[in-house]
Amino acid sequence: MGRKRAGDRVVEQVDTGLAELVPAPDRAGSWTLLLDGAPQSHVDLTDPTHLEFEYVRRLAAAVDLIAPAGEPLRVLHLGGGALTLPRYVSATRPGSTQRVSEVDRALVELVRRALPWPSDARLRVRVEDARAVLASTREASYDVVVADVFAGARTPAHLTSVEYAAEVARVLRPAGWYLANLADGPPLRHARGQVATVRSVLPQACLVGDAAVLRGRRYGNLVLVAGRSTPPVPELTRRAAGDWFPGRVVAGDELDRFVGGAQVVRDADATGSDPPPPGLFSVRR
Repeated sequence: MGRKRAGDRVVEQVDTGLAELVPAPDRAGSWTLLLDGAPQSHVDLTDPTHLEFEYVRRLAAAVDLIAPAGEPLRVLHLGGGALTLPRYVSATRPGSTQRVSEVDRALVELVRRALPWPSDARLRVRVEDARAVLASTREASYDVVVADVFAGARTPAHLTSVEYAAEVARVLRPAGWYLANLADGPPLRHARGQVATVRSVLPQACLVGDAAVLRGRRYGNLVLVAGRSTPPVPELTRRAAGDWFPGRVVAGDELDRFVGGAQVVRDADATGSDPPPPGLFSVRR
């Protein structure tokens, strides 16, 4: 495939679009991955615990709090990008076993060449669709499943249904957790439907996000934490409130009100998430 450099920027056509690797001007070793102009990942090759994107910090906070500090976990990542969270888990929980599912082979090879991750026999990257990976995974084999899958800045329809959520629940251990990045904007149709859908199989849940996004005032990312036991809401609340960009945690009755009358999504009527507003990412390039 054709590849060109403009300064330090790397631009390459991959299987799912045009990938760009953009170096941070003020932080050596830090890069942002964009796909068709939409930011996908940010990695710091010298410090994998530095997390630039706020929704990734919220995913990482959940990973930090669901088990004692430093305890190795078995983690399945649906969606790879530049492997920001897998690198973080390897650094903060040495000995963890991680499997990454990424559908774009050319993107995986680009990241492997340009932003190589440390050699770790316990971290494996598999080029395959996320739903297919779930279907081939043994029951109760993971402590955590992380979903951060986007195609054209939208979550694919087949990863939004209750049948998909049931597969996630099947591969989780009884005390396991599902963490999902939900991108949505007014009127939060997708996010409300996803919370209703996931809670139908993993009933104990909370949602972490910016207050304006939670209120349906702007487009942004919400992190869903769901399992079979009560999530660590007080600790997540403290972490969210103390973030560079403070967020809120919605749980219990407030989460019920957030969901409202949203219906459980099924394969037969599933649709992809709503796309971001035109021009949303143009200022970040």
